[in-house]
Amino acid sequence: MRIEQLTFTRFLAAISIVVYHYAKDIFPFNSDDVSFLFKQANLGVSYFFILSGFVMVIAYWKKDKISISNYLLKRFARIFPVCLLATLILFGLKIAEYYLFPLKSDLNIYDFLLSLSLLQAWIPGKAMSFNTPAWSITVECFFYVIFPFVFNYLYKKYSFKRLFFPILLFWGLSQFIFHYLLNSSFYSMGPSPSHDFLYYNPILHLNQFLIGNLTALFYINWLKGFKLKTDLLILVAFLCIVFSLKYNTYLDFHNGLLMVFFVPLILFISSNNGYFKKINNLWFLVYLGEISYGVYILQKPIFLAFKAGFQVLKIDNPTFIFYTSLLALLIFSALSYKYVEGPLRKKISAWKFDR
Repeated sequence: MRIEQLTFTRFLAAISIVVYHYAKDIFPFNSDDVSFLFKQANLGVSYFFILSGFVMVIAYWKKDKISISNYLLKRFARIFPVCLLATLILFGLKIAEYYLFPLKSDLNIYDFLLSLSLLQAWIPGKAMSFNTPAWSITVECFFYVIFPFVFNYLYKKYSFKRLFFPILLFWGLSQFIFHYLLNSSFYSMGPSPSHDFLYYNPILHLNQFLIGNLTALFYINWLKGFKLKTDLLILVAFLCIVFSLKYNTYLDFHNGLLMVFFVPLILFISSNNGYFKKINNLWFLVYLGEISYGVYILQKPIFLAFKAGFQVLKIDNPTFIFYTSLLALLIFSALSYKYVEGPLRKKISAWKFDR
């Protein structure tokens, strides 16, 4: 089962993260009215993690049991080809930089190999190395590995009511531990091993994936089949997120605290049969959602390549550079989706294991 109106929200989260990385000081994102949103747009990763947990259960719910080997192969086919493409482009750029400007080069073969392994977020001090956004892919890989086990031995055996309190308790404990350590002598502001552990270690993000799973179980049990006019509720949930980001001065939302608004937002969008659904189901918005993974994972190599090109051309207009690079990122992500991501996913997924 696929809930189409959620697809475009992935693009919105991905493009917000691109703005967070490259355009916080560029109009209109630097406007006083919205700058607070884009200075915290990295929280879109938290939305990704919760949404990932949600769609995984929705996608596999009709199966009695997940075949672990074939499932992992499909997950590998989903994420690795574009990661490989991004890593190789970035490696090529860094080699060129090494030969042209050796004193400025940060080429590191170990970081390159670590990025290829999809393990960078597990290594203290390396989470943000090489292709920086790929730290979250390490987290997603962790989710993918554990999902067939929790699906087969928990979700297919126990009711939502039996699972609700344990998962919610795990989420609560995760928030307590995160904030306690964040405000203790354990934490040294990044970059540091403690910062990497609290913000990027996959275990600290597991609560979000499980909350997404739980949200899907709630949807399947009580909302599936209902088509409701939830446009106003979607707007209210979004405004709650906006106000939280604007007025919060103490709590850190990075590791799942915003689930209190992300979960209702996902449920309201999934069960919507109003104007929001009609808009989000427009083919070109769905398509943008489809290429959003490429937008997210290819952002660093594309922006780095264009930055280098503009330096050679002696163009120093940040606004022009950003929007030109963004357009190139969208085009390259579309090409990657058509000629790399899609074909390789089909080819790899066609392999079969006996079990």
